[in-house]
Amino acid sequence: MELQFIITTLLSCAFFMGIVAWVSYQKTKGEVNTKDGYFLAGRGLTGVFIAGSMVLTNLSAEQLIGLNGSAYGYNMSSMAWEVTAALATIIMALVFLPKYLSGAFSTLPEFLSGRFDDGVRRMTVVLFMVGYGLITIPSILYSGSIAVLQLFDVPALLHVSYSTALVITIISVGLIGSLYAVFGGLKAVAVSDTINGVGLLIIGVTVPLFGFAALGDGSISAGIDEVLSTHTEKLNAIGSSTDPTPFGTIFTGMIFANMFYWGTNQYVIQRTLGAKNLAEGQKGVLYSGYFKLLVPFLMMLPGVIAFHLYGGELQSIDMAFPHLVKNVLPVFMSGFFLAVLLGAVFSSFNSLLNSAATLFVLDIYKPFKNDKVSDEQLIKVAKIASIVIALFSFIVSPLLQYAPEGLFQIIRIFTGFYNIPVIAVVLVGLFTKRVPGFAAKVAIVFHVIVYGLLKFVFDVEINFIHIYAILFFTEVAIMLGIGYLMPMETAWHYQQKSKVDMTPWAYALPVAITLFTGIVMVYVLFSPIGLVGGLSAAFWPVMGTILIVNVVLCTFSMRRWRQRYSQTLHWNES
Repeated sequence: MELQFIITTLLSCAFFMGIVAWVSYQKTKGEVNTKDGYFLAGRGLTGVFIAGSMVLTNLSAEQLIGLNGSAYGYNMSSMAWEVTAALATIIMALVFLPKYLSGAFSTLPEFLSGRFDDGVRRMTVVLFMVGYGLITIPSILYSGSIAVLQLFDVPALLHVSYSTALVITIISVGLIGSLYAVFGGLKAVAVSDTINGVGLLIIGVTVPLFGFAALGDGSISAGIDEVLSTHTEKLNAIGSSTDPTPFGTIFTGMIFANMFYWGTNQYVIQRTLGAKNLAEGQKGVLYSGYFKLLVPFLMMLPGVIAFHLYGGELQSIDMAFPHLVKNVLPVFMSGFFLAVLLGAVFSSFNSLLNSAATLFVLDIYKPFKNDKVSDEQLIKVAKIASIVIALFSFIVSPLLQYAPEGLFQIIRIFTGFYNIPVIAVVLVGLFTKRVPGFAAKVAIVFHVIVYGLLKFVFDVEINFIHIYAILFFTEVAIMLGIGYLMPMETAWHYQQKSKVDMTPWAYALPVAITLFTGIVMVYVLFSPIGLVGGLSAAFWPVMGTILIVNVVLCTFSMRRWRQRYSQTLHWNES
């Protein structure tokens, strides 16, 4: 590898990352000295920063590598995890977020403590901490590091083995990423995420364009024609039973997995808990849903292009995106790409560190001290906790190189240990009044044991996403049954103590309806009705019908809102 290429890449990468760090510092000076300032950005985040941070927190190197790898090795079926997540953002914006903000919660376990008891709070914290420490944080470091390894050929550069180079890269990336979370708090994370989000969008557009040009011998249109006319089965999002994500799973366990991620996962919802008001929170959540509709185009088409360019030559499907980038991206953009890649890694990594520290400090340390502790002490303990969690992730991350099923699939399988019991407990907690904490504890223990047995001991011939749904309904039934037999003596009542304006966004419902319409249209496009086998005769009539229904529903929803708003004004004047 040419020394000039390495120096140019590193210098341009350092320049871009320096700008991000400087802007983040300027935006957070003097705002991280209090508990709310460090953990919730002073409850002052606007919709743009919430959306940017949610998107970058979610979309990291694991998506860039994992989704493209899935498209390269199979087809577009794994886009289900991303596109249908837009439905979960709608539920979050319209159902969960008003509840969270009206209760002025700092963490999800804090809500569960008030609804059930401290035992449920502690069990939920343990689920999150174990999941973050063993799966989520290590996977983010690992995925980002293998991309860096591929771009720079680190083993040859340092004259070490692949495994040694991987460990060195993981530690280097992790140390830099820790700085934002440890010293800047949530606002530094949100600001840096938003800036990096712009870079990710640029990379997401340019890589497919350069890939099409490479496929078409310099012609982008010829490359597009190649993808749309040959091996169009790679564009199929309607997964079969042999694909990583069968289509039927969208209507079973995936609904609840996405609801967990976007509605209850602490490291995602934490930036919404720091919203300036309900309207800004709803804007941010729904904006992030629209970005999810772009994921098939930005983070899966490169995998399809890689298949057309390399066939089955790559040793691992997870090498598809890094290999494509290395071959098609111009040298002058390599530093920018590295900065964006590392920015995405840092985004998810530091968000996780910040949220894990928040959970530890506010749900374990502070209650243990009987809440008699200063904000300065809480922040100090949070920084120490972040460092310990980061060091632990450095040990676990290299072990993921031995995962045989591809990174994306492994992550989804193992998060099944904690995503379903959390969403089941939260939903039962929100929509029932007398189900006791004992029921939630039974459901959590039941899930961890049974899911482990079904997936890793008996290895049942059922897709793990269907197992999600079966266990969700079973656990809800368990909790409702215990609630019927052993109800709480005093019914739980939701206490509103909001610290921000709770006026909802006027356009939330029509924007949500249009977002749902987008989900349907993307699926029609990547199906036998659409691009698979060429556009069918039904394509345009189906698309036209969907758009007409959308316009009618949006018009009706806005009319209903104006009527209610007029009635509210009339009552206030009376």
